[in-house]
Amino acid sequence: MLKNLNPLLSPDLLQVLRAMGHGDEIAIVDGNYPADAHAQRLIRLDGVSATAALDAILSVMPLDLPEFVPEPAFRMQVVGNPQAEVPIFQEFRDLIGKHEGAGYTLGSIERFAFYERVKQAYAVVSTGEARLYGNIILVKGIIKPA
Repeated sequence: MLKNLNPLLSPDLLQVLRAMGHGDEIAIVDGNYPADAHAQRLIRLDGVSATAALDAILSVMPLDLPEFVPEPAFRMQVVGNPQAEVPIFQEFRDLIGKHEGAGYTLGSIERFAFYERVKQAYAVVSTGEARLYGNIILVKGIIKPA
């Protein structure tokens, strides 16, 4: 056990997060997502919600700065209604705000474009999220020197 570290951050997940560089992407996907088929590196968090995984990851990984990329986090659009909002989208926004503060937005990507972007991601975290559209891609940022 480690102090002050979310217990969802397994050794494998911590290794992936540490190995990622600035601009690398990590996807957190729901239980319906074809994670094994799309992942270069797959981390399984079965039984864990996508929001709990997001909260744990953002507790140690910075998102890219808004001045470097306009949207350092993306969610999948609802099929047939790209403007639609489902409750998990606001939960994603709330967690991003909790960890990164104001100025960070949650972008959206069409379903098949999302799939292609996940295939290019450094890693995929497959969760047990049962809610539809519980998928998000994060762009890793930097730690500014003090």
